[in-house]
Amino acid sequence: MLVTPGPASGAVLRAAASCGTLRPPPQGCIVSESGKSEHILFLTGHLAAPGLRRVLEALPATDFSWEVRDLGVSVAALMTAPMIARRLRDVDGVSQIIVPGLCAGDMEALSQRLGVPVQRGPEDFRDLPELFGRRRLAPALDRYRVQIFAEIVEAPKLSVEAILARAERYRQDGADVIDLGGLPGQPFPHLEDSVQALCEQGFRVSMDSMDTSELLRGAGAGAAYLLSLHEGSLWVAEEVEAVPVLIPQTAGELPSLYRAMERLSALGRAFLADSILDPIHFGFTDSIVRYSELRRRFPEVDIMMGVGNLTELTEADTCGINLLLAGVASELDVAAVLTTEVSQHACSAVYEFDRARRICHAAHTDGVLPKGLDASLSPLHARNPYPDTEADITALAAQIRDPGYRIRVIEQGLAVFNREGLHLGQDPFALFPALTPLHKDAPHAFYAGVELARAEIAWRLGKRYQQDRGLDWGAAIPPSSPRQQQSGEDAQPDALLAASRRLRKS
Repeated sequence: MLVTPGPASGAVLRAAASCGTLRPPPQGCIVSESGKSEHILFLTGHLAAPGLRRVLEALPATDFSWEVRDLGVSVAALMTAPMIARRLRDVDGVSQIIVPGLCAGDMEALSQRLGVPVQRGPEDFRDLPELFGRRRLAPALDRYRVQIFAEIVEAPKLSVEAILARAERYRQDGADVIDLGGLPGQPFPHLEDSVQALCEQGFRVSMDSMDTSELLRGAGAGAAYLLSLHEGSLWVAEEVEAVPVLIPQTAGELPSLYRAMERLSALGRAFLADSILDPIHFGFTDSIVRYSELRRRFPEVDIMMGVGNLTELTEADTCGINLLLAGVASELDVAAVLTTEVSQHACSAVYEFDRARRICHAAHTDGVLPKGLDASLSPLHARNPYPDTEADITALAAQIRDPGYRIRVIEQGLAVFNREGLHLGQDPFALFPALTPLHKDAPHAFYAGVELARAEIAWRLGKRYQQDRGLDWGAAIPPSSPRQQQSGEDAQPDALLAASRRLRKS
């Protein structure tokens, strides 16, 4: 189920005015009211063509018309100047040709051969509006295909109130279904009360247990899904209306899964099929192959993938793992994933997968790589962590006339400066002795210490630092987490502002 939530170009275009009379612009072209006759041809590959058209259609009225032409390659970045020269035939009426930013070859020679100016565009077609003096088109991350089942693993040990609180947190982080996990040998006397309370609060609920009696109780109380049935327990599905998730009777054995699927299909019952994702070195690669085989054999069936065996059982930051698994889910058109937050290192898994599914859906829809769409799954490193150079900072420091300290991060380390001068270093402890105005001003020293600590962390990790703002940790700190900053900007306390004013008077 799909959920729906400049100026430089004018001179370039007018320089091409000698290209002759334009043919009528093709359907879908943007033509401004001024009626100017410049026509731009955008070359791309067939994966990126739909997204490129959407970007151009979103441009406000312009003084040119345009068309997008697929040059017959899958990936636009693989396009080369010789390839364009061989494949591009009809350029009548074209004033300018824009090729992908990563297109290799001599554009000047290509321009001479085609008789039309050829210009590289940006590497990412979503940046094209900037070429025409407009703002970059933000990627649409309001849609996704994959549903998230968030499991409360220890549900029998929690009170109904605690289950509701956990479910609400998971819902805020993007969960679509709350999965109540039973524990072997652990009584669950408040199972019905828990399911009913969740349903009353508007949650969709699934019951996850190896005990068939708990599955029956959960379905009777209103659970919409049952995890997980196999050939030996398939009779449960015939007793209730809840949608079952089917798994192999024996780990890694697909024929039993296929038989269970065929049996329910013959009964006209809906279901999800899960061939089981295994941990690394315990069958992980083979399990990915099984999912691929399941999709190949049953192209229309709804598939579930449990991702916890990788996020929980791999000691690595889960942001990247979740994006990788979301990519697999996107390629295989997986309908749902089951995720957990048992291990402390996987404490933001639900929100991470929510971001990941949106990124992968947008990348798939636009036919682009999952890069440059959203940085929330790169909490440790930034694509451009050091926007300032040492020369930039030196020039800026020379203009400062007040005693307040500015802190910047450059590739070489930390830069601290005020009217007294510029100090460069990599260790706040080594820098502090040179910051003499702070030695007798505790509030200002405290403030500078906090900022220098943030700056050092940003420099060592390769993150973007901006003074007076907390570091951005992306999806590693979900909105529901108590560790989330309440404000994107950390205002200095009054005491620190007062300290700054005292320094200015000195």
